[in-house]
Amino acid sequence: MIHGAYQCAVNYFKDFDQINSSRHNSISLLGQPGTGKTHLLTALANNLIYKKQISVLYFPFVEGFNDLKDDFNLLEEKLTKMKRVQILFIDDLFKGRETPTQFQLEQTFGVINYRYLNHKPIMISSEKTVDELCDIDEALGTRIYQMSRDYTVVLKGDRKILNHRLAGMASV
Repeated sequence: MIHGAYQCAVNYFKDFDQINSSRHNSISLLGQPGTGKTHLLTALANNLIYKKQISVLYFPFVEGFNDLKDDFNLLEEKLTKMKRVQILFIDDLFKGRETPTQFQLEQTFGVINYRYLNHKPIMISSEKTVDELCDIDEALGTRIYQMSRDYTVVLKGDRKILNHRLAGMASV
């Protein structure tokens, strides 16, 4: 399963030049924590930056929203950067709460919708599955799915096997 996520990231990098301006130009690694989603997408982002000279903006969901709320005078400027950068990497989408705040939901939808309409790629890591993203907001979840459907991996299973932080944990 983790090998599948790795292969998906490799394929995305190889295919990027052909898919960059298409509707299906994004990648999503979803599912349980500790499976290497952020690690793989960070490696992919670094390769896109250094080997293809693509600009990637990293947005860690929890910390990013704390930063957005810290200075509302810069909110539009920061959101514009998120909308217009070549690739937006949202790490841990909807992490930290059972449901996002209205502010988080509205701003996330605004950014994703802009990128969806303008065929601008996103990279998403989240503990939520596609169905769970749709349960939070169907319009947002379906846009993410449509953008990344060719490059989506959901990592689910025995946490003692998949979560590298728990590897080797003795059965209780």
